[in-house]
Order: sequence, then structure tokens, then C-alpha cells
Amino acid sequence: MVTIRKNLLQLIFSGAYLLRWNDKLRPVELLEIDKQAHKMLLACVLWHENSRDLPLERRVSLASEIIEGGLFDYFYRLIITDVKPPIFYKIKENPEQFRQLTQYVLDRLEPALAPLGSFWNRLRNWHDAVETETPARRILTAAHLYASQWEFRLIEPLNTPFDEEMEDIGQSFPNRLAVFADLHGLAAIRTPGTALARLANLCGQLRFQTRWTQAPRIPATSVLGHMFIVAAYAYFFSLAVDACPARACNNFFCGLFHDLPEVLTRDIISPVKQSTSELPKLIKAFEAKELERRLFTPLRHEGFTSLVEHISYYLGLDVGSEFQECIREHGCVRKVDGFAALAASNSNELDPKDGQLIKICDTLAAFLEAHSSIRNGVSSPHLLEARLRLLTSLRELSLPALRLDALLADFD
Repeated sequence: MVTIRKNLLQLIFSGAYLLRWNDKLRPVELLEIDKQAHKMLLACVLWHENSRDLPLERRVSLASEIIEGGLFDYFYRLIITDVKPPIFYKIKENPEQFRQLTQYVLDRLEPALAPLGSFWNRLRNWHDAVETETPARRILTAAHLYASQWEFRLIEPLNTPFDEEMEDIGQSFPNRLAVFADLHGLAAIRTPGTALARLANLCGQLRFQTRWTQAPRIPATSVLGHMFIVAAYAYFFSLAVDACPARACNNFFCGLFHDLPEVLTRDIISPVKQSTSELPKLIKAFEAKELERRLFTPLRHEGFTSLVEHISYYLGLDVGSEFQECIREHGCVRKVDGFAALAASNSNELDPKDGQLIKICDTLAAFLEAHSSIRNGVSSPHLLEARLRLLTSLRELSLPALRLDALLADFD
């Protein structure tokens, strides 16, 4: 039985505090949570392109291993964040030192993750078998290297004149990425001007969009980081309600992509979106038009029609909203009337995806953003009002299966 507790939500959120490249001159703050979101978006694309010909069960199994492997590595990274990569790789070369470091990490993670039952056991096994090369590990490593290189290119021009490390760091990325040249889609992602490169760049740019621009906060989360938090929450709540593997994976990817259109429209706060009855429809129509023009049409022209269909499914474009339950039956996307009805379609063959559960995770992530800033001593009337509004909304949205009342009580 998977139990979701306050300390798990806070652990996932804590990547919003962790600075990357913090010994380099940076044009913007680069945060661990943003890097993880970019990495997992790329991993989703690589999963799709490298599993097209696999049977359904193997395809879903690979997606599950990629998602969980990404979360396993993220939790590990949260603990060793101050260890520079060259030092970490030196430690990995010494099996005994690496075992001691890993045991230290697991001891730190156990209070938050042990209540997750079998997930905790899988995390331990993942880090015990770190040298085992699997398709999931290769996809995650390639996505990690590309996302890190993307960040490096932001800071490279500012540091090159005086930082002697920059040349070696810059050369390390193409050398290490070359090992994964056989992964379908990676070459296109790395080639400037292609549709996949455009998708990767647009995803990366979401780290520049700060949420809650009218309310200063600590930490000041980005749209990109928020997407990862929602994805992680959605995955763990999926485990808590015994979602089938396909449903849990779809919920993670839906959370990961759900705000992708905001790279085209900017983050518009909910009160503004709801200020007139017509504005939400206008925003949706504009998002759909720009997605088609800037992303989907180029992807189709380069042969990635199936990828477009998957992203459209995560965004709920065929059913009107990413917060609408749906399934795919005989190749057609069909609405499902609510959370309870979706439970009757809880099988990999129907490719189910939640709606209300994702909405709750989206609201819960926003609540953590407001709550954390207030607890950190950075508040305002707008932020206090938002916290109360989000808390009230969560209680109204609450699904009995998620047991939110007890969880929210811990935040009082």
C-alpha cells in the first residue's frame, strides 16, 4: 500500500531550492528541478522513438522504468547536490567509497520514501545495480547529458574568457553523447533546425518563465519546474490508487507536458484566466493554433506524427482539456465520465489517463509553492489569499481515494 505524506511532497519540491552550476557566472538561476523536467521531457521523446515497434507490455514496462529511474536519480541528486560531477565520478570509480556514499543517501531518503513500499525497494535495487546498462538507463543518461549541455551553452559565453574549466566541460558533452548515437531521435534532437531540436529548445525555455510574477516568492519556481513537480505528484498518487502501469505513465507524462503551451502564451495566473467567461476559450484557441503552427506541423513534416498524437493525448486536445479523463479504444480517443468510471477502464490495453487526479496535483503543486514561500518568510496579501484559495479548492476537489484531508491537515 502506497502512502503519500507531507514529507514526500516536500522532498519532491525541494529541488526548487537547489542551484546548478553555482560556481559559474550565470545569466539566470539554473535550478535542479528545471533540469530534471527538461531531462524527463527529452526522455519521454526518446522513449517514444525507441519503443515504436515494441509489444504493448514491453513498451509500457520501458516507460515505467524510465519514469521511476528518473525519479530514483532525482532523489539521489537531491542529497549529493554539493558534490561536483568530477568528484562524483571519481567516487564512482572506487566501489567501496561509492557504496558508502549510496548508503548515506539511502539513509537520508528512507523517512520520506520507505512508506512507498515496493517503490522504495525498486529505488534501492536501482542504485545497487548502477553499473547495469539497460535501455532505460541509456535513454536517461542521454537525456541527462543533453539537458546539461543545454544549460552549459547558456553559461559558456560568460565564463569562457577567464574560466579554464570551460573548454574541457564543453568537449565532454559531445564525447559522452556520441556513445548514444544509436538511440532513435537523439541525432535529430542534437541537430539545430530540426523539429525535435525545436521541441527540445522550447521545453528548455520554460525555465525562463517564472510563475506568480505578481507575488515575489522564495523559491521562485518556473513553469518548467512546476511541470516536473506535477508529474511526480501524479505518478505517486497513481501508485496510491493502484493505477495500471499505462495509466501511471500517462499521468506522469501528462503532468510533465501539461503547461507546454505556456511557452507560447506565457504563464497566465488563474484569476486573470477566469476574469471573463470568454477568456479561457480564447487562450485555449490561441494555444492550439500556436502548437499546431510552431510544433506539430513541423514534427509531422519530419515523420513524427505518432509523437504528435501522444503529446496531443497528454494535453487533452482531443477531449477539450488535460484535466479530462480519457482512454484510447480501437485507435480513437474517448472521454470517460470521471475518476470512478476510469477505474473500470484501468488496463494497459485502454491506455487510460486521469483528469481530476492531474488537476488535483496541479493545484497541490501551486499550493506548495505558496505555502513554502510563506513558511520561508516571504509573503504578501496576494500570496496569503492564494494559499487559502488553493487549500479550499483542494478540499472541494478531493477524491476519497487520494485521502487528501489527512494530508492537507499536516500543512495547517
